Amino acid sequence: MIRILLVSEDNNEINRFKNIFTKSSYDFEVMSDETLICDLISVEAPDIIIIDTKFPQTKDLNKEIKSICENTIVIFALSTPSVEKDLIKFANAFITEEMTEDLILSTINVNLRMKNSLEMLSSSNKDLADSLYRLNALYTTSSQFAGTLDKSKLINYMIEGMDKALSFSLTCTLSLCTDEEPVLILNSLYELSDELITAIKLRTILNFNSLFEGKTPPCELDIDTLKVEKHIKYPASRFTFTLFQYDNMFAPISLGENFFGCIEIFKETSFTSEDATCFQTIAQQVSLPLKSATLYQEIIETNAKLERLERLKSEFISIVSHELRTPLTSIKNSLDILMSGRCGEITPASEKFLTMAMRNVQRLSGIINDLLDLSKIEAGKMDFHFAPTNINTVISYVKSALSEVAKTKGLNLVTEEFENIPDITADSRRLEQVLTNLVSNAIKFTPEGKTITISSKLVNANDIKVNDYFKDSIKNLSGEYVEVCVKDEGIGIESKNLLHAFDKFAQIENSLSRKAGGTGLGLPIAKQLLDAHKGVIWCDSEINKGSKFYFIIPVSKIATQV
Repeated sequence: MIRILLVSEDNNEINRFKNIFTKSSYDFEVMSDETLICDLISVEAPDIIIIDTKFPQTKDLNKEIKSICENTIVIFALSTPSVEKDLIKFANAFITEEMTEDLILSTINVNLRMKNSLEMLSSSNKDLADSLYRLNALYTTSSQFAGTLDKSKLINYMIEGMDKALSFSLTCTLSLCTDEEPVLILNSLYELSDELITAIKLRTILNFNSLFEGKTPPCELDIDTLKVEKHIKYPASRFTFTLFQYDNMFAPISLGENFFGCIEIFKETSFTSEDATCFQTIAQQVSLPLKSATLYQEIIETNAKLERLERLKSEFISIVSHELRTPLTSIKNSLDILMSGRCGEITPASEKFLTMAMRNVQRLSGIINDLLDLSKIEAGKMDFHFAPTNINTVISYVKSALSEVAKTKGLNLVTEEFENIPDITADSRRLEQVLTNLVSNAIKFTPEGKTITISSKLVNANDIKVNDYFKDSIKNLSGEYVEVCVKDEGIGIESKNLLHAFDKFAQIENSLSRKAGGTGLGLPIAKQLLDAHKGVIWCDSEINKGSKFYFIIPVSKIATQV
């Protein structure tokens, strides 16, 4: 019911308004004591206060009313046509002696409708402000989630976000995000007794088990061993068991089959539907970054295991290679002595088998040397002796060394060397090893009667063209380079296998490659040796049309200045 208070000492005014409002079913009251009036409106403000301007303390009372209840409508009942300026700025409306009963009621109703509209607008503004604050809290929390892969921090950010958005009394967060054991994180406004903590632990375990009814839970929880992490905001006060009478909400923290824990939140006042939506949103938001953090941790652990296995493999290769080299050297020396005839005459049959043995000893020696080189490179123990070097000298040496091998297989080994090519700063012995590997592969995989060409030229980084598989390897190059190409007319490599050719222990599947054998270490070793020279290696190939293997090394700065 609408409450109207009349402040007046004039009986005529009192009777006038009493007749009007009583007939209209308003709750009408009259007072004239300023102290009692202030006490009344402090407890429960009326909807409308009508002040008779003949009342002695009108000005002072009006100020008191406005300071106590800003939203109460104040109407002045005028006894004269003129109005003081100080009263005009405080009044919502005026009633004169000439106004009829209907006009007075109309004035009252208009102001009541205005009051209701203002209250609705105020309420809408408050709701809007609350929504904006909650959205800001959600945005801030989401940003924090995106900024870390630390699972403990993610759980803390979730709790902080709920505190900002919901102002809880207590949160009970069961976290399974550690690698050691589950932990119950209690964030409370006030201190919690040991008995109350025990009750909260039991409640959490029951809630946890209810989530996996009929299923196997990710872990077993025991009330005696469940670890508790407690954070108290105001330790001077203490919660009692009446805490369980507070309004509460509960949610699992999970994503698909990934379960990270659960959270229960208590609040002395009731949660709204917007509170429930916000609570569920934050609990769901944290699940995805928790899954990402879990995967990231698994990747780190897997990488650590792979690195350890890689070290063990390298150590194993190094040890085995060294152990094989000693008896192999003895075998080779023995074969040299036998083939020299110092141990007696060699029959044609004996020479055939000794030659076969020597060839396989040399092949095994090459494999062991490759393994040793690989282990040295990976351990960072490969020795390099850099000096000004002309690439054509390296090409000539390799051609001389392998021409006879190529000729034996019915292949033609030729060179196309760029004249007056500038020097490079390199270890010539290692470059000979790189080029030897490339030419040996060409000999190995090129059918009889074909030609292998070694060429050199000077190129600018901007003019280097490679296929899409190797574009990343040349994108940061600048300046001039010496380019070497080994071109064969062999079996070729499929496009999808071009990068795979530089993998350790890899050989492209092909009947000829299987027949040729080998460790598959030549190209990986060549690549790592060129990396040490700040060079790049790549290849182009077509099946049954041959391959072209290129490598480049930057021109020596001294040579460039000259």
